[in-house]
Amino acid sequence: MKKAFKIIGMLVVALAVVVAAGVVYLRYTFPKVDAAPVITIEKTPALVERGEYLANHVAVCIDCHSTRDFSRFSGPIVEGTYGKGGDVFDHTMGFPGTFYARNITPDKETGIGNWTDGEIYRAITTGVSRNGDPLFPVMPYKSYASMSTNDVYAIISYIRTLDPIKHKVPKGDPDFPMNLILRTIPSGSPTPTDERTLTSEVLRGKYLLSIAACADCHTPQEKGAPIEGKYLAGGFEFNFPNGAVLRSVNITPDKQTGIGSWTEDAFVQRFKNYEAPEATAAKLEPDAFNTIMPWAMYAGMKEEDLRAIYKYLMSVEPNSNKVERYTPPGAVAKK
Repeated sequence: MKKAFKIIGMLVVALAVVVAAGVVYLRYTFPKVDAAPVITIEKTPALVERGEYLANHVAVCIDCHSTRDFSRFSGPIVEGTYGKGGDVFDHTMGFPGTFYARNITPDKETGIGNWTDGEIYRAITTGVSRNGDPLFPVMPYKSYASMSTNDVYAIISYIRTLDPIKHKVPKGDPDFPMNLILRTIPSGSPTPTDERTLTSEVLRGKYLLSIAACADCHTPQEKGAPIEGKYLAGGFEFNFPNGAVLRSVNITPDKQTGIGSWTEDAFVQRFKNYEAPEATAAKLEPDAFNTIMPWAMYAGMKEEDLRAIYKYLMSVEPNSNKVERYTPPGAVAKK
């Protein structure tokens, strides 16, 4: 009996050593990404203007990195909070831990005022912070990895012009084992798109849809990975703190369950409906339908860009997938 206990004890110790070694290996070997490039961006007025457009109306970086007022439809941004960070993604929304959008204003104490251009570039395109820590992929850096070098430079140039806001954002707290898995998610190097290859509206639309990370929300996932064969078919769930569940719509050209019956003009107008401030000005009842889709921001997208996205969407494979759009608070989701 004593011999059996001794063997069991030795196995437990051996297992503990293996686990500890694995944790150390993950901690010091990952993320496996390149060092931040040494770059100094010439922040011309044209580049800043392009960055302002992308950050507010296409990639919508300012969306998560500001305070949104969800007492109003679509959660428009609260004035004076641009870039201050603090948006929370936690268990109430189905996340494996608590994560925060960081302060991306030029404040040197709580923002990114001390970051180099190369460190910001690496964070955007590979998901690794200045200190080497991985960022949770609610920031769609896998999509931003394909952004053209000029467009990433433009966004960096623009956020350098934001008003500095002193606002310390808490450090994220991933659950176990996500705290270990997270280190393995950022990998490789960015693969920037050569803008000279965008020779048609369809290709340009595909590029814009990619850097807008539309597929991240409009493709359903299972265990954190897109479900094969369901590209853009909708059904990704967003849980609201009040118990309501919102699901992304099918944006494939399926005529019955997607947007296949939409005209190009109708698609453009769907966005432009929210261009006027009054479209999101009214206060909502606490249990009224709401959405995380930042319509007011996307409404500022140029018409030619929206038309290019439409043309790309019409070129993808139709996918029949009927989505129950919304389950009100307290209701049982239909199966």
